[in-house]
Order: sequence, then C-alpha cells, then structure tokens
Amino acid sequence: MKSIRDYSFDTKCVHAGTKEDQYGSVVTPIYQVSTFKFKSAAHGARLFSGEEDGYIYTRMRNPTIEALEDSIAILEGGAKALACSSGMAASHTLIAALLNAGDHVICSESVYGPTFTLIQNVMSRFGIESTFVDTSDSDNVKNALKPNTKLVFVETPGNPTLVISDLQVIADISHNHGAKLAVDNTFMSPVLQNPFKFGTDYIVHSLTKFLNGHADVVGGVVVLKEQSEYEGFRKSLNQFGGVIDPFNSFLVHRGIKTLKLRMERHCQNAQKIAEYLEKHTEVEWVRYPGLPSHPQYELGKKQMYGPGGMISFELKKGLVAGKILMDNVQIWQLAVSLGGVESLIQHPASMTHATMGKDAREQANITDGLVRLSVGIEDAGELIQGLEEGLKKI
Repeated sequence: MKSIRDYSFDTKCVHAGTKEDQYGSVVTPIYQVSTFKFKSAAHGARLFSGEEDGYIYTRMRNPTIEALEDSIAILEGGAKALACSSGMAASHTLIAALLNAGDHVICSESVYGPTFTLIQNVMSRFGIESTFVDTSDSDNVKNALKPNTKLVFVETPGNPTLVISDLQVIADISHNHGAKLAVDNTFMSPVLQNPFKFGTDYIVHSLTKFLNGHADVVGGVVVLKEQSEYEGFRKSLNQFGGVIDPFNSFLVHRGIKTLKLRMERHCQNAQKIAEYLEKHTEVEWVRYPGLPSHPQYELGKKQMYGPGGMISFELKKGLVAGKILMDNVQIWQLAVSLGGVESLIQHPASMTHATMGKDAREQANITDGLVRLSVGIEDAGELIQGLEEGLKKI
C-alpha cells in the first residue's frame, strides 16, 4: 500500500497524520482526556515499561496530539515530531534536551526576540554559553566555533530583518566540528523550505504562525530528523511539561489542511506589496526575499520554494514616521505575531524585539525605524490602499 509520505505535498497537507478510530471518523477526533484506563494491572505495567505501545496520560502522549505531530513530521520529511505548548516551549525543549552546563551554542543575531532572551539570559543561568552572529555570512559561524560548541541555532529568513542563511554550508561547518544544526522554519513553513534537505538535524516552528494560520492557537513543535533521538526528546518534554493540549492540536491539524493554499496566497500578496513599497517615496529600503534587491536573493531562490509572507522595510523619516503609519493604516491590524490569514503590522524595536536591548538590536540591524509586515490573504489591491492611507499621513 502506498505510504502517505509518497504522495504530493498538497495531498499530505490534507491527510498526513490522520488516525482512524472505531467510528470511522474522517478527521482525528479531539481526545479531550487527561488519563487513559488500562485493561488490567499487567497491561498498565507493560505500557509503563515500554513493552507495549499505548496511551497512559496526555502529558506523555495523546492520539489527537500525536496526529498533529505525525502530520508535521511527514510534511518536513522528518522521523518524528513533538508538539509543545508554544514556540518558546519548543525552543526550550530543544536546547534543554541537547545541552549541558558548559556547552556553547551559536545563534543567529537576527532571531525572534524571546529566543534571544532565552538563550542569552535564561540558559546562561544554567551554565550554557552563547554567541550571536550574523549567520547570513557563514564565515561568522565558523569563526564563532569553540571547542565546547554543541549546537548552532539558525533562523532563516531572520526575524525581523529577513536575512537568509546558507543552510547547507552551515550544516557542513557544524557537523565538521561535531555540533548539531537546528533551524527555526516558522517564517517559511514546510511549504516553502525543507531544512532537512540541506543537512539540518532539528527543525522548530511556532505553530501559532503559518502552520495554524488563524490567530487562535498558541503552540510549537520540534521535528527530529532521526528516529533514534525520539525517546530522549520525549522524556525531556514529559519532564518539562510544556506539552500542547488536544483541542489546540486539533485546531492546528485542521489549519494545516489549507497550508499549501494559504502560503501560495501569502506569497502572491507579499510580492505585490513589496514591489509597491520599494517604489514609494517615503520608503528608504525594503527587505523581501522575492525582490532582486534582497542581499541574498539568489540564495533564497536556491534554498526556498517561495519568498514567503513577511516583509520588513525602513521609512526615510524613521521611528516617528513608523508610528504615524501604524496608527493610520486601514485593513492592516496593529498586532504582534504573524502567519495568520489577516494582515498585521508592527514595530519590532518597541514590540517583539524590545527585550533584546538596544545594543543587540543594533548589532542585528534591527533599527528603530524598521516596520514588519505579516501579509495575509486579503485582496492585495485593498491591502496596498490600506498602506497608502497611512503613508499619506507622514
């Protein structure tokens, strides 16, 4: 019988991970339970010892959660996945499962603000060292290596500057040193980028974003390339306790069914809006992987299947102009997060990346005048008109 892994991406989005139940449900039901009963004392003992496969307690495993995990693992081309209560829970699970006190991690300097804070300020309390570099220049990764470097963590395209890092080169650098490579693939989703094809060992996503796509769930996931690492990661997640719940798992799994269609529209709209902004007299520069002006445009075409739905740009009149724009746009909503069907606008320096501190933001080229757009699936012409209304006020 043909495996679901052998089907097209479109078909996998709809069917991957779905579990059949005794009633013939077309979609995996919500198993909204905390605990599962055993057939006998011996059955329970076999489950706890691992002699028999089954469900014990939802923090450990749950059919609805497992359906989501299997879906994402298949879409990413990985062996297994672990769904978490948030994207940050996923990043924490990854780092805590892999690193010990005295280990060193290299991380992209253009990275989600709380990821920066987790690695630099929180994990340092447990003896984990870190160095943040511009990973769009692979030599920076090579130069930052230390004898105790165990993990390289790359977000590409970077949040919020959209710089692109060469995954194949960085994977080779990491593995030659004996380190592992993890990639935050949130901005791209499995539709537009498959990091495992370039030698990545682990992938993390904020499920909150494109995978769910409807701004109504908080969740995260770690995807493993190797089946052999699953038990160790599962034990770590079980002890940390940062697991997602069945209902949110159901919602994300439902969102994934339209992932391919949504990503196509995100890309179409974002391309039109980026081209509009690049010609606007109030705009200093635009960063979008679909524009030839992007510094890593050719790398993006080689590594990604599409430019995505995220745009960053700088207004000529800086921060004050950005505030005027954000307070006067129409249709666009002033909110953090990204990847939903609705279009969002926000100011990274004072919002998503505020906790990094000014020095770290400046090092990562996150300027005070930088504006970030998450382009939704509305009518592109109306989105452009909504931006124009705000730009007129500057």
